[in-house]
Amino acid sequence: MFELGVLRDGEAVELIHGVLVRKDRAATGDNTMIHGPRHAQAVMRLQRLDERFRSHGFHLRTQLPVTLSDTEEPEPDAVMVRGELGAYETRHPGGSDVAVVVEVADSSLAYDRTTKLQLYAAHGIPTYAILNLRDDVVELHARPDVASMRYLAREVLAVGDVWSIPIGADVITVEVASLVPPRP
Repeated sequence: MFELGVLRDGEAVELIHGVLVRKDRAATGDNTMIHGPRHAQAVMRLQRLDERFRSHGFHLRTQLPVTLSDTEEPEPDAVMVRGELGAYETRHPGGSDVAVVVEVADSSLAYDRTTKLQLYAAHGIPTYAILNLRDDVVELHARPDVASMRYLAREVLAVGDVWSIPIGADVITVEVASLVPPRP
C-alpha cells in the first residue's frame, strides 16, 4: 500500500475488522488528517501516569499496537499493560496483557463509543475508558461481556471526580481534572 501510494509512510492507521482504518485524532469540525492540539495534550497527560503504573508491575504505552487477533490490531491512545518496558520486544501486547485501554475522543467520539467499544468488549479488555474532549469527562466501561460485545457497567466522571483505576490487585486514583486539557 505504501509502494502504490495508497498510504504515506508514517500515516496513522490501525487494523480494525481486517481493514486498515485511518486514525481520527482531530478536533470536531477539523481535518481528520490533523492531530488536534487538545488530543495531543490529553495523550501527554496520560503519559505522566506511567511511573505510577510501573510500581505496580504495569506500564503505559501510547498510540502503539495491541494485537487482539489476526484481523484486529488497534492502536489505542493509551493502554496499561502488564510487565516491564522490555516485555514486548518480540511481540505486541495482546488482550490478556491489557488492564485498561483509553481512547481520547473528539471528532472520533461516535466511533469510539460503538466500534471501539464493541472491539474491546469482544476481546475481554477489563476496563475501557473514553477521554471525551467534547464534554470534558471520562466515560468508563467495565465488566466486558464477550458474547454480546458490550460492557455491563458504565460510569461517567467529570472534572472534580476521581477515577479509581484497577491495576491488577491494586487501585490507582487519578483526578479527572489532571487528564482534561484546558479549552483554548
